[in-house]
Amino acid sequence: MSDQHPTQPLPDPGARWVLSTDAAATRPRRRRWPWLVALLVVIALAVAAWFAGEYIARSIVERTIREQVTRQLDLPVDQQIDIDIPGPLLPQLIVGSLGQVSISSQDVPLQGITGDVTVSAQDVNIHDGEWSGGHATVTLDQSQLQTLLANVPDFPASTVVIDAPDLAAEFSLQLFTVEIPVGVALTPSASGGDIVLTPASLRLGGAEVTADALRQQFGALASTVLRDWDVCIADRLPKAVELTGVTVAREQVVADFEIDSAITRDGAAQEKGTCP
Repeated sequence: MSDQHPTQPLPDPGARWVLSTDAAATRPRRRRWPWLVALLVVIALAVAAWFAGEYIARSIVERTIREQVTRQLDLPVDQQIDIDIPGPLLPQLIVGSLGQVSISSQDVPLQGITGDVTVSAQDVNIHDGEWSGGHATVTLDQSQLQTLLANVPDFPASTVVIDAPDLAAEFSLQLFTVEIPVGVALTPSASGGDIVLTPASLRLGGAEVTADALRQQFGALASTVLRDWDVCIADRLPKAVELTGVTVAREQVVADFEIDSAITRDGAAQEKGTCP
């Protein structure tokens, strides 16, 4: 009788290796996919919440600005006012400052005249309304300009035309019983909060003449043409708005203003100025 024990066959190593490899490859995929789907859902919800919050915040801020502008400038409630705040709004609200705010409106009523107005403010503090800089432009076409100049005594506003870079007007000087037209090119500028029109060149009988020649021919009458003309606009604007420059571009006159941030909180700064 033999003492040797029967030998048990060993499992095939190759078969064991293939089995463990398939299991290792299959099990992580089952665990990873639910987490990946959940992560994508969370990201999608976060993005949707961000855009929803951005939309709601922008709507509230723009509506508030529109209401303040309408109230402070005594604008009609149906006045179309466009507001632009560049960049994402929520981060700006979090830090409490709007980097740039632009407001524009066409045909804004300004005490008897209308003009296109654009306002820009930088670094606007949302808590107290302070800003680092506030500027505005008011644009007038020829008809609007004539309406403004009609308030200047003895000025022939109806003859004014825009002739960039100046304005052109026609005065009538009476010599004995004859009225003689004198064409004057006027350069606008800003001085002391007023628009000042200064004669730049003269035309008599279709030919350019000098100021001295006009004085020699018309004497003291020439002073009517050669003088500067002050156009007061203080009574049309809040006291916090100061005229800084006037230019003539193509078919428009553009007036530039600086705006004190006191206009957002100080009743006295919101009041209209006065003219002599």
